[in-house]
Parts: sequence; structure tokens; C-alpha cells
Amino acid sequence: MSTFNNLLPYLWPVIFGVVIVAVLPLLAGYVVLLERKVMADMQARLGPMRVGPHGLLQPIADALKLLLKEDIIPENADHFLFWIAPLISVTAALVAYAAIPFGPGFQIADLNIGLLFILAVSSLGIYGIVLGGWASNSHYSLMGALRSAAQLVSYETAAGLALISALLLGSSLSMRALVMAQQKMGLWFIFCVPIGFFIYFVGSIAETNRAPFDLPEAESELVAGYMTEYSGFRWAIYFLAEYANMIVVAGIATTLFLGGWLRPFASFHAHIPGTGVEILDLLPSLLFLGVAGYCVWLAPRQPVAVQKLFMLAVAGFCLLLAGVLGWSLAVPEFLPAVHGGFWFLAKIFVYIYGFLWVRFTFPRYRFDQLMSLGWHFLIPLALANLVGVAVGIVLHLSLGWGLFPSLLLTTLLTLAVAIFLVWGKERHARLAALPSDGA
Repeated sequence: MSTFNNLLPYLWPVIFGVVIVAVLPLLAGYVVLLERKVMADMQARLGPMRVGPHGLLQPIADALKLLLKEDIIPENADHFLFWIAPLISVTAALVAYAAIPFGPGFQIADLNIGLLFILAVSSLGIYGIVLGGWASNSHYSLMGALRSAAQLVSYETAAGLALISALLLGSSLSMRALVMAQQKMGLWFIFCVPIGFFIYFVGSIAETNRAPFDLPEAESELVAGYMTEYSGFRWAIYFLAEYANMIVVAGIATTLFLGGWLRPFASFHAHIPGTGVEILDLLPSLLFLGVAGYCVWLAPRQPVAVQKLFMLAVAGFCLLLAGVLGWSLAVPEFLPAVHGGFWFLAKIFVYIYGFLWVRFTFPRYRFDQLMSLGWHFLIPLALANLVGVAVGIVLHLSLGWGLFPSLLLTTLLTLAVAIFLVWGKERHARLAALPSDGA
């Protein structure tokens, strides 16, 4: 028994890693289903409904179809690089999960340079894209790969500067320490550096090649970008890497700006009279109870019997989750882990929903517009925001000003810089549109 207890600290990271590798592909498939359902809802249609109740088995059908499709490699391609390029992208995305704390009790490795590790490893994914485009021996693929490299260099710079503004407040590169800093402050960093969060949100969309910044995959211009010559499951691995990276950037944003696993109003500790249970800790259970009741209400209105049974099954599953969350209230040892994991995943879901909302709302940028937004607006704004946060901290530490009022003042000054950048860009565009003297 003593030997097992000694090995337990080394076994937990292995178990967490196996869970991530086993669950992530399935989770990515259902993020695709969620995306198609959200798009259908915004366009007043149903989306996938054929395979399984409410289309729930559509991701499994898609995976089987891709597994059975013929795997074609161009005749003059570099076969080894063509084969390994998608694996580089997906491996970089998976390794980045090692330092993300999905809750106070679920993290593979609590590194003192956790954020630096995640950024360094996830940035290696670009090598898979560049090598895939080059190894295909196709002009379309190579052009898409070069676009992707230029895009990632541009927007990783702005996103990295935005993250530094949160690091100045947390004074640590450890992901867990950054969450604890927000708990100690009693305020999520998004309220202290909202401009930094906005810059990182835009940069993360571009980093993951999502619309309206999906120029490396622009079908109207490049056939299908860097993956033009890929087919079958090798093609799907690139998309698995893309959706895995979406969860990575959402996890970073949740940890640095949205309080990590902390619930909303974490500093509010009102208890239910006569118990030790905090009122806000009931929110997760009440949420699942509400969803269960809604599913029961919807069940009789479904046109097909299997869909009625499915809605009742979802209601039962939500009741089970509500029971687990409610049980954790009576077991203080499990309460932080269970509720912390719930809040972390809920924030990731909201962040990814923001990705989907942007994709189905804004038109695709031209490539010159993409570069102009990154270099002429986001990077100068990120630098101004970083200087503003540093000045706010100096005002707080040296002159005794309150931290929040200091940061509010510097945020307003940064907004003035943003207005100046937009005005200067519009003025430049108007001058460029004027006829020349020789016309």
C-alpha cells in the first residue's frame, strides 16, 4: 500500500493525459456538430438531423466516412513529410493541454512556466501546416501554407502582448498561480484589462484559422488552402488540430481573464440559513435541473418516437449531473474539484460560442485587410494597452492609488489610442481615394 501511495502522484498525470487523448477527438467531433447546429439556428434551419436522434451520431458517421475514404498522396509529393505534417499539428495541440488547469484537481503538470510552455508548444503547430503545404507539391497548398505562416506571426505577436498585460497583474507564469491571483484580488482580470481580452480574442480567432480570418483555407481563392491535396482521415487530422487549438486558446483565455475554475462572484459567501452550503454553489445543479425540465417539456412535441425518447434520456442525464453536483455540496473534499471543473468547462463553452458567433456574423477579410488589422491596429493597440497596464500598476504601488481606478484611467487612455488608430486609418484611406494631381 505504501508503494502505491508513493506512485500515486506519478499515476494521476498519466491518467489525466489518457483521459484528454481519449476524450478530445470525440469532443472535437461534437464541437463540429455544435457549430453546424448554431449555424443552422442563425440561418433559421435545423442542421444535421438524420443520423441519430437530433443528429447526435453525425460526428461518428463523419469519422467513419473519413476512415473509409481513399487516402490519396500526390505522385511527386514528399511522402514522409506529407504523412507526418498533420501529426505535427495535432501533437502540438495535444501536448499544450498538459499545463492547462481544467479545475483545481485536474491538471497534468503545474509548471512554474506553464503559460510559456503552452505558447511555445502550440506555436509549433505552424510547422505542420507549412510542411503539409510544401510537401504536397502544389501551388495552391504552398500559397495557403505561406498565408498561414504570415497570419500566425502577425496575430501571435498581438495576442502575446495582450497576455503579458494579464501576467503583470498575476505576477506569475504558472497557470494555477494566475487563477489564485484572481481569487485573491476578488476580481477576474477581464474587468481590469478588458482591452487585453479583446485583443487576445481577435488574435486567437486568427491563430486558429477561424472565419473571418480563415484565409489559409479560403475555398473561394485557394481551393482548400494548405490541405488541398489531403484526403480521408489525414485531412481530418488537420481539422482535429484546429478544433483542439480552439480549446487550447479558450483554456488560456479562461485561465488568464475569466477566473479559471472560479465561479462568478467568488468573493460572495452568503450561506443557506442553517447550513454550510453557499447559495451560489446551487447554480450548477439548478441549471441542469432547468435543462432537464425543458427537455421533459419538449419531449411530447417531438414528431418521432425516437426523438421523444432521446429528449427524455437527455433529461435523465441532466438529472444525474444535477445529482452529482448536489452530492458534492455535502462532501467538502470533492466540492472544489467538481464545481471548479464545471465552471471551467462552462467558460470554455461560452468562449467557443463566441468563435461561432463571429464566424456566422462577419464576412471574410481580404488578405491585405487581414495584415493591416494585425500590424496597423492590433499590435500598436496591444503595445499601448501593455504600457497602460504597467503605468496603472506603478500608480497603485508608488502613489497609493486604488488598483481598479488606476487601471480604469489607463484603459480609457488606451481607448483613446484605439480611436486615434481607427481615425488615422480612415484618414489614410480617404487620402488614398482622392485623385492625384496628374489625373
